[in-house]
Amino acid sequence: MHLHPPSHPRHPSNQLAKVRAEWGGHKDLWVFGYASLIWRPEFDAVEQRPATIHGYHRALEMRSTINRGTPDCSGLVFALVSGGSCRGMAYRMDPARADEELQRLWEREMPTGVYDPKWLPCRTPEGPVRALAFTLSRSSPSYVGPLPDDTLLDILRRACGRYGTTLDYLIGTAASLRGCGIRDREIERLVELARRHALTA
Repeated sequence: MHLHPPSHPRHPSNQLAKVRAEWGGHKDLWVFGYASLIWRPEFDAVEQRPATIHGYHRALEMRSTINRGTPDCSGLVFALVSGGSCRGMAYRMDPARADEELQRLWEREMPTGVYDPKWLPCRTPEGPVRALAFTLSRSSPSYVGPLPDDTLLDILRRACGRYGTTLDYLIGTAASLRGCGIRDREIERLVELARRHALTA
């Protein structure tokens, strides 16, 4: 994935500086998880709540050439793409450690600056919060758009990267969402598609 030069606004360090400035360092820092951040968060949250955002939806439409695929056999990961709504989890960082946790989160999610980090309003049972979410622009080179089922099946059969297969990623996300009481019809359809074609036990 192309990395912008350090002077470019989209370079990861510049995007982190922008997010830190917008947060301010004083108020609660919330992060919205919609896929692997739910089942492999790698940060310590002092509170978590079911949350819904509007204007973006979860979609298996982001090319992965490192984590869940390779440049020769790219995989897919979920991204927040504009349109619709998304149910996930909102996580609140410990204020004393939030800056350190944000740095860790950035190293995981933003090594190439592919996402567009946005502060999105989240509805939660205890009231609204403003959370940091990692969205993907439809103009990004990593955005693949909706793919036909035969293409998806080929990716689920073959794609594997440093964190494992696209198939395992799909299954892990589906299980974690079910565990949180979140129904995602498209994810359930994809898991059933994989099962029908004997890709899962």
